[in-house]
Amino acid sequence: MHQANGVSLEDAQRVIGAGIEKSQEIGQPVNIAVVDAGGNLVAHARMDGAWIGSVDIAINKAFTSRAFDLSTKDLGANAQPGEQFFGIQMSNHGRVMTFAGGVPLQGVDRVVGAVGVSGGSGDQDQSVAEVAAQAF
Repeated sequence: MHQANGVSLEDAQRVIGAGIEKSQEIGQPVNIAVVDAGGNLVAHARMDGAWIGSVDIAINKAFTSRAFDLSTKDLGANAQPGEQFFGIQMSNHGRVMTFAGGVPLQGVDRVVGAVGVSGGSGDQDQSVAEVAAQAF
């Protein structure tokens, strides 16, 4: 059982484990990161064969999802030219990711963290992140 107001290491490991299972099912190794309510890293896993360059992206997708309490997929849809959040990826010292794979972790009455996944296509990253978040 997860903490009502936070993300424990045990929670993060469970979320990562569910993400690993999903990524194995789809045959795409990924990086999975879990952050707490402050956007701080709780745990990260890079599956065998996952891109090294995706380590930072997974962590930043989790940060972004928690920073704005929405999925990076939804943020990205609003960050395109002409949309209300165009240019947001330049904020927060360039840590904001505007493509799929970051999903908030919902506590009892508020968002308490997030999971970020990187290493596959946007659809693959999003599907792994959604399954991982459901394990929270």
